[in-house]
Amino acid sequence: MIPIEYKVGDSDRRPWGHWVVLDVTPRLVVKKLVVEPGRRISLQIHKFRSERWIVMQGVAHVQLGGEQFTMQMGDGVLIPQNTPHRLSNESEHPLLILEVQFGELLSEDDIERLDDDYGREEQLI
Repeated sequence: MIPIEYKVGDSDRRPWGHWVVLDVTPRLVVKKLVVEPGRRISLQIHKFRSERWIVMQGVAHVQLGGEQFTMQMGDGVLIPQNTPHRLSNESEHPLLILEVQFGELLSEDDIERLDDDYGREEQLI
């Protein structure tokens, strides 16, 4: 069984916006991310999980490995484990993302920040 540290309804405020857990199963976690206008998450990797992002509202600017591209409502992308990635909102409206996490460990502790606009320290496990 995959260790999961989330519960439905868990949420957190971040400098870029906030997230809330919508569903938890023995194999995955589903979160809604809200990225505020002009904000972006840290450039990060996850050692123990992969993610799939699906745009629910807005335009997402994505950095994935060495690629950069945009996604619009309904578009999705797979973020493989150990792949640097970043999500940005360059618009004037909130960006809503459905994030599905799956892997060996589903936890906020599985974040290694490679670059961060907000001066947060790396989290390593």
